[in-house]
Amino acid sequence: MDNLTSLKKLFKHEELFLQALTHKSWVNEHKNERGSNERLEFLGDAVLEFVVSNELFRRFPDKEEGYLTALRANLVNTQNLADLARELKVGELLLLSKGEEDGGGRENPSLLADTIEAIIGALFIDQGLEAVSSFISQNIFTEIPKKIESPLKDAKSRLQEFVQAESLPTPKYQVVGSSGPDHDKNFTVRVQVDGKAWGTGTGKNKSIAEQNAAQEALESHLVKKA
Repeated sequence: MDNLTSLKKLFKHEELFLQALTHKSWVNEHKNERGSNERLEFLGDAVLEFVVSNELFRRFPDKEEGYLTALRANLVNTQNLADLARELKVGELLLLSKGEEDGGGRENPSLLADTIEAIIGALFIDQGLEAVSSFISQNIFTEIPKKIESPLKDAKSRLQEFVQAESLPTPKYQVVGSSGPDHDKNFTVRVQVDGKAWGTGTGKNKSIAEQNAAQEALESHLVKKA
């Protein structure tokens, strides 16, 4: 069974499935045929976060919020979702404009991850939470054992992956201030991406301040992306 058939079989309403695969560039070239998948992506992002959060809360009753947040981020980040899209060969199914396709859209990690979220959003509308939970369980929860075998990636590592997925240059960290006596200093670090300030963090040493700056950058730009 090919990937188009296997994914389509999940849906009762084929039009929802097709909309989940429809990039806005295709809509621009096919006026009034179908809406893009952006609204479905918005919904799917929220549904995915809820389902994963609920599963981790249930599966790890003794873990603190910070651990659960880091594990969830490792499961639903752009790179992980893009890897899933590649496994399902979603890139082959995308409806793109010629320009977007020529520009490598079928392999763009951010675009692939967005499409997975759109598929989840469409499946939620089509059949509800049970069907979505089954899809996420089969395709994302299977990654949990591998993720917890090694230390969860820190904020700087996750920010590096995020900017790479967005085809942006490597983040740069700069100490912009310090306060307190030598034996009890606090450092302030700013992280910049492509010449723009993305986040600021403070800490008892430069390493901690950098991690806090990266975390602020992630939280800010993941919200903007959503």
